[in-house]
Amino acid sequence: MCMLKRDLTTPDSLQEVKIGEKLQGKCLRNVSPESPVKLYCCYIVIMVLTVTVIGLSIALSVRKEIVAISRPGPYYSTCPKDWIGFGSKCFYFSEDVRNWTFSQTYCMALEARLALYDSLEELNFLKRYKGASDYWIGLHRESPEHPWTWTDNTEYNNLYVF
Repeated sequence: MCMLKRDLTTPDSLQEVKIGEKLQGKCLRNVSPESPVKLYCCYIVIMVLTVTVIGLSIALSVRKEIVAISRPGPYYSTCPKDWIGFGSKCFYFSEDVRNWTFSQTYCMALEARLALYDSLEELNFLKRYKGASDYWIGLHRESPEHPWTWTDNTEYNNLYVF
């Protein structure tokens, strides 16, 4: 901070006073902001940026939760004991060796049906867990002239071969 001593008694002093006021003004401008408007604008910009960053952080964390909910991992906690979860489905690999009709009846008694797969990921999951054993799936046809259909009566599309 600059300070000037003024002596207003002599004419030469008046000249010095004017020079001193100019210098004092320059010194004060170095210490305080040039314009309070600029300072307020900076505050507003900082606040807007802070709110934007917080908003984006919240949006990204919500997005991660939605993805985690829509694509659960290999174990699905709502599956019954001894069942294996994948996606939104639960699968049971029975040790019982019977025919397709008995297996379908057994599944219906458990309020389920023979497995069907909707995607390549589900098919790969079933192949991985079945190992060397063979299991019945919910695919059947009335005769060689009829198309293959799933137990939910949708037609098999041959996109993914078991």
